[in-house]
Amino acid sequence: MNRELHQKRASKPKKKNSPPMLKWFGWTDQGHVRANNEDSFLGLRFDAREVNRLGKFGEASIETTDFTFAVADGMGGAQAGEFASRIASEKITTLLPRAFQHSASGLQTGFADVLTELFAQIHRALVYLGESYDECRGMETTMSLGWFTPGWMFFGHIGDSRIYHLPAKAKAVRQLTQDDTHVAWLLRSGQISQHEARTHPRRNVLQKSLGGGNQFVDPQVGAVACERGDIFLLCSDGLTEGLYDHQLIELLRDTGARATDHNPARQLVEVAVKNYGRDNTTAMVIEVV
Repeated sequence: MNRELHQKRASKPKKKNSPPMLKWFGWTDQGHVRANNEDSFLGLRFDAREVNRLGKFGEASIETTDFTFAVADGMGGAQAGEFASRIASEKITTLLPRAFQHSASGLQTGFADVLTELFAQIHRALVYLGESYDECRGMETTMSLGWFTPGWMFFGHIGDSRIYHLPAKAKAVRQLTQDDTHVAWLLRSGQISQHEARTHPRRNVLQKSLGGGNQFVDPQVGAVACERGDIFLLCSDGLTEGLYDHQLIELLRDTGARATDHNPARQLVEVAVKNYGRDNTTAMVIEVV
């Protein structure tokens, strides 16, 4: 990870005349089968002094403030997703503004420690709730989180929600996170095909998550240099069950024909639910413009 980060720093995009902007869009749907929606998503804007919760869509400069977006897929309790989102917001509010001073000074080396501690605190809070209240017993959640600073996106991840990166001039989408499932490991090691992984009966059985009976937390963390034209997608597994990579690219690249009020995250979710729809489905789309 350190080698990749140093390589990315060497190619960090130069500043343009105008400050970079972020556009974000979020949407979630409970699908056709589930009785409730345990997915959740959140967006936060923060500096060293304050944190503001973002709406489902918006646009703002990243010159003087940082942004965090996250998707969580809760399990083991009717309120799991809701609790995960609330706890994540509280912990991000506490930890990331402290780290803002470092990111503002260009000191990216500490991001891994910040995100690892953030995930650990969320995990401890979920475990405490599970042990304290019968209705929360066994509660656990996935989480995929992106922290945007000028020129960089730092990410943390655990579970089978995902973060994708579609660079400005690339024709292929890159999955930044690795699913924490045995089936995903079989795919990465070449023991099964992509088709076999998508149809495997145990593809959604998690090896790691936040809360539940997990004793330790070992999130995946990383960093990606970003520039104007880049698109990032955070999503729950309900979305990727209903869409293949080439469909993700087609829908994410459909920016030129968008109406002013068009929400690409909603379009992704609606197509995925139409194609699959047996799970809660959530997407957040973040564009660097």
